[in-house]
This record gives sequence, C-alpha cells and structure tokens, in this order.
Amino acid sequence: MHRQPTEHGAGGEPVVADAMVEQAQRFINSYDVDGIPKVEVDGRTSWTVMFALTRALQHELGMTTLADSFGPATLAALQARFPVIDGNTRNGNIYRIVQSGLYCKGYDGDQINGDYTERVSASVTSLKRNMGVDAAYPGDSLTPKVFKALLTMDAYVLVEGGTDAIRSVEQWLNSRYVGRRDFFVIPCDGNFSRDVQKALIYAIQYEIGMSDDVATGALGPATKQGLRDHTVAQGSTGTWVALFSAAMLFNRRPGSSFTTTFDAGLASRVRDFQSFVRLTVNGQGDFPTWASLLVSTGDNTRAGTACDTVTELTPARATALYSAGYRYVGRYLSNVPGSTLNKQLQPGELTVIAAHGLNVFPIYQTYGGEAAYFRRAQGIADAHAAIERARHYGFKAGTRIYFAVDFDALDYEVTDSVLPHFRGIKAVIDEYGPEYRIGIYAPRNVCSRVGAEGLTSASFLSDMSTGFSGNLGYPHPADWSFDQIATISAGSGSGAISIDNDIASGRDEGQSSFLEENDDSHLDGRFDTFFRDVLLADVQNYFVNSMGVPEQGGEGSRAYSVRTTTQSFQMVMDLDWLITSLSRTYGMRKALIQCPLLWELRALNLADKVADDAVEAGLVDDSSTGLGQIRAHTGIDARNYCVDAGIITGRIMSVDNADDLSTMWHSLHDDDVYNISTIPAVLVQGAGLIGVARPSVTSSDADSQGIMGRYNGTGEGARQYGTAMIGLYAVFEKYNSLMRD
Repeated sequence: MHRQPTEHGAGGEPVVADAMVEQAQRFINSYDVDGIPKVEVDGRTSWTVMFALTRALQHELGMTTLADSFGPATLAALQARFPVIDGNTRNGNIYRIVQSGLYCKGYDGDQINGDYTERVSASVTSLKRNMGVDAAYPGDSLTPKVFKALLTMDAYVLVEGGTDAIRSVEQWLNSRYVGRRDFFVIPCDGNFSRDVQKALIYAIQYEIGMSDDVATGALGPATKQGLRDHTVAQGSTGTWVALFSAAMLFNRRPGSSFTTTFDAGLASRVRDFQSFVRLTVNGQGDFPTWASLLVSTGDNTRAGTACDTVTELTPARATALYSAGYRYVGRYLSNVPGSTLNKQLQPGELTVIAAHGLNVFPIYQTYGGEAAYFRRAQGIADAHAAIERARHYGFKAGTRIYFAVDFDALDYEVTDSVLPHFRGIKAVIDEYGPEYRIGIYAPRNVCSRVGAEGLTSASFLSDMSTGFSGNLGYPHPADWSFDQIATISAGSGSGAISIDNDIASGRDEGQSSFLEENDDSHLDGRFDTFFRDVLLADVQNYFVNSMGVPEQGGEGSRAYSVRTTTQSFQMVMDLDWLITSLSRTYGMRKALIQCPLLWELRALNLADKVADDAVEAGLVDDSSTGLGQIRAHTGIDARNYCVDAGIITGRIMSVDNADDLSTMWHSLHDDDVYNISTIPAVLVQGAGLIGVARPSVTSSDADSQGIMGRYNGTGEGARQYGTAMIGLYAVFEKYNSLMRD
C-alpha cells in the first residue's frame, strides 16, 4: 500500500502545493546524462520520479551503470561516500536529491536550492520519527537506509485503510531491527503488505538467533523449527509474544492488539482464529497457528479433508482418497479448448465418486491465467458454458460453481478486469441458471474484493501460491470454503493419484447425489472458422440471387445501408460464442438467432439512426434499436413471457411504465450482449403468438419460418421476412450441422 501525496509538509501536513513536485521534476530534467530519463513535469509523485531520483543519486556517487533499483551496489557506494548526510556534507546535488525526495514523500524540502536548511533538517527528523528509526538514527542526519526508503513510494504516515495499531507495529519493527544488514525500513502506513510480512519473518529469524548470512525473510525449514521451539501461551511474556500478537494484528483478528503479555483475552482470540482456519483449538501460539498467521499455506503438511484434481476418479482412486481421510473433491466441468489435458469429469464419474462416500464441488476453468482473459463478455461466456456443463453432468440446484482466477492479479487488475468478469458471470447465473451459486478460486485479495461486491458466496483460496502478492499480507476472506495448501500424492498402484490437498471450512459440502447426465450432442456447438469463407460466399450468393441484396448498398430503403454483407457476417462470426451459448441455453437451433441478427445488421440504414436519435432527444419513447433492431416494447413483452414460462429469471417490467421502457430501450441500444440475448426471447414469444410450439432443435421449417416472420411483426411484410429468412436459415444450417456431426 503506497501513499501518493498531492500536498507537502513536515510530517505530511499540507503547506505547499504540487508546484514543488514540479520543481523536483525540473531538477531531474536538468541532468543531461545517459541513463537519467526526462520525466513529465506534472506535479505528481510516482515511481517514475523516484526511479529517476535514484539514478541521479547513483550518478552523483560516481556509478557508471544506472538503474531504477536502489540495490546493494547503490547502498554500498552511498555508505562509502556519504555514511551520514547532514549540514556538513556540502554537496549541492545530493542535497537537491534529498529535497526533491522529501517533497515527493510529502514533506517540506525548502527551495530545492542545494542547502541543508533548518526546514530540511526538521523534515528529515520528522521522517525518521514517522519511520520509527529516530532512536536508532538520532539527530537530523540522513543515513543510507533512510535515504533508500526516502526514494520509494512507501508512506510513513497513516493512509486510507490503515490502522494506528498496525502502524505502531511497523514502527516497532523498524526501530528494533533496522540495524540488521538485510532489514530495510518498511512502510509505516498502517497496512499489512508483502514488505511488512517479510519484515516480520526477518524479525522472527533474528530472534531465533540467525545471523545476517542465514536470515532470508522466507519461512524455511530452520525458521519453522524455530517456531516449533517457541510456542507462546497464556502467561508468556516478552518479544516472542510481541511478534505473535503482531501476526494476529496483521491478520485483522477482531480485538487484537500489540502486546508483550499473553493474557486470557489473547488466548480467547487465538481460539477464535484457530476455529476459523480449522486448526486444533487450544488457545496457544503453537507452530500450526504461527504458520497460518505467517504464510498463506500455513502448515502445508497438515491433513486436509478436501482436495482437487485434474485426474479422473476411478473406483480405486476414490477408495484411496476416502481411506486417506478425504470427503470432498473438486473436479473440472470442462477442458481447455485445444489442450491435450483431459481434466473434465468423465461419463459416469460422478456416480463412482458418490458411491465411494465423496462429495463433489465443480470448478470451471478454461484459461484464466492472465488479466487479458478477464472481461465482462468473457464472464458472460464462461457463465453460460458453466451452466450448460453443470446441467449436462446433472448437478442439482444449490450447487456452487467455482470460477477460477489463476494468476497474481494486482489490485488495479481486479478493478479493471476481474470485477467486470464476475459481474458478467452473476448477470448470466441470475438470469439463466439461478439454481446455481457462484464461487471463486483465486488469491485472497481477489476473493475478498469480488466477494465484497456480492458477486460470489464462497472462496476457494489459491494459497499454495505463497509468492502471489494477492496472498501476501491478506488474511483469509470471511467466506472461505476451501484452502489449497500443497500438491501431494495419495494411494498406490491403480489407486495412485496426484491431488492438491485442501483444508475444508465446512461452508460448502459439495454434492453427493446427481441427476442423470444429459445427452446434449444434438445441440449446436461453436463454429469452425475453417468454413468461414465458404459460408460467407454462400450467404453473399443467397443475398444477391434470392433477396436482391448486393455486397454493398442496395435499392430503395437499403440504398444507404451502413454495413456491407461481409462486415455484417463478420460481426455474427465474432459473436458466435454468445449465439452458441444462447442457442444451447434455449434449446433452439443457432441459425434461428443468426438469421434475423445477420439481416438486421446488413439492413441497418440512416433512417434507423434518425429513429434512435429521436428517442435520445425525448421526441418519441421507442424505436427498433441495437444489433438485433428490437423495440423496447418488444423486449419487455418477450422477456416477461420467458420469465413467466420459467425459461429465464428477472424482474417483470411494464410497457406502460416510462422508466421501464427507458431502461429497456437503453439496455437494447447500449449493450450488444443484452440486445442479442433478447433475440431468442423474442423468438420464443413469437412462437406463442402464432400458436406453434416453442422453438427447439426439432422445430419444422414451417414453424421456424413463421417464428422468424413474427420477429419482424405481422402482416405481409412479416410473411415475406419469414420467407427470406428460412432460405438464409438453410444456408447456416448447412454448416452448423457439420459442427454437430
């Protein structure tokens, strides 16, 4: 967690505006040295500015290789040249770097004039006090480790989300251990972070007695043994209790405080924590408790009752897992397209699992290994696919499906990518699969943030990824259900299987009985792009020879059409993921959706835009709009019809309610996915209006022609529309049937 100040003053009090940061940036730009980049003069503190100041310092130290990192070489050079920087240093540019760093940090650096003035002296003194190192480094001098900390974006005053209690521990750690070789000044902003977590482990290693050459800041075998040797319990006092209480505080345990005395209150809070993370409840700071507080896996040798695996559970493997104490197993709903790994549930596997006393929790993951995968449209696609696969396998109502975020998502990536993705998932589950609940598999921070928005109801923690920033410095989410801690082997011979060992909280007990597996081989699948060009040629020929529609433009009302046939066709191909999902969800042929969509895309003309503009201007209340050219009245009636029929869920809207009408129109106009998702609802209602069966994969051509005609309305124009569309339907079916076969 970093603070980016916008105003500056000693101790963080605002006295000057960002003009002084601009002056610092101009100072950086005064260097004409290879390796010191020019920075934007915008008055904003950033890592770019801090890196440039670091490079300026390296240049002033006589270093020829300049880098963003303030590493061991920079620290050694600084220690050799300027072990203490104060009013006696007499180096103008070193002073200017200090003054610039102070302003960027939120302190008063005076005029960036190359003098170590009283104002600079007061700010350095205040900075060290805020860091907690004023006793270790008394006076107004700047020492190398403090200089290193100055040129970071770390904050030493309380920032949003931080607490005074955590800040006091951070200052205590700095004060007690800053003299050790590899212990550097950590943030004192009141937030638990990766650097603070590493500092706490360093502190434990120092108290164990490790030398600077041995201590690493990582929880290795020697550190684990040291913790086993230092159990703390009610009645214990001293530094080990302080470190343990700090760990409790960092994990945001309710009622925790920083203390050197292990009293009855602390013992009670420890019991609560142990119960929460499913440890033996004894109220003591024993090794399993220490480990759970310090690292995401906790004691990764502890026995779990849950697991997840990419391997099919045969009778022998299921027997082996049950004998090893497992009762819950996570299995995948689908494979990764194009992958040779067959990780999805196999036919009949759920019956085997249930027969051997195991419960199943389903996981949906195709890719999900980078931020670029996550977006609202992909969440919508994943949710449709997960619903379909869950129903295919026979998962009953109440099943929670875990959607995977399998990478170290930084906080901004959660905001920009992961949250929109899960909003898409929830929208689809709510409308098309309300019998299922939504879970998430992800690092702790991702789980917490997605859950806090109400998008998920339980978290499967990827705690085995101990180096993920989303795990370091973040406690268990309150809604955790499974905690993945180690990859291990179970069973032997034909029962041997590799699994991820998981701790179960009891929040999700999975499923132990299932409906009969569905045969969905008759439904349409994704389009094979191998056939794209020949399908396009057939569409173009049909438009020209049967409908009199050229590749571009046209006669009469089509003379000013906005798109060519090829452009319209490509838009349909780009939306194949959604059209396929909708056709499978509704149980209809995808050609029934493709035909009116393609035609409405191709037939769009300037008159349609004029009609939309009139609605936007408030001159009329409705128009045919969006990719599928659907009126708001039609959208409301169609969706209400499908809600009443139990096909989808949602709020019943009224065409007589101006707000409902406006909401529907803007949804159809602004949201392409919503618009296309409304097309099958219009088709279903259209079947009811003309008195034929709901569209299905067995609908006759005559019924399909009538249904598509009703999409256009009533009368002779609609009849002609249906006639044109059924011919186009045959063109699409020629290739869609190949995908089924």
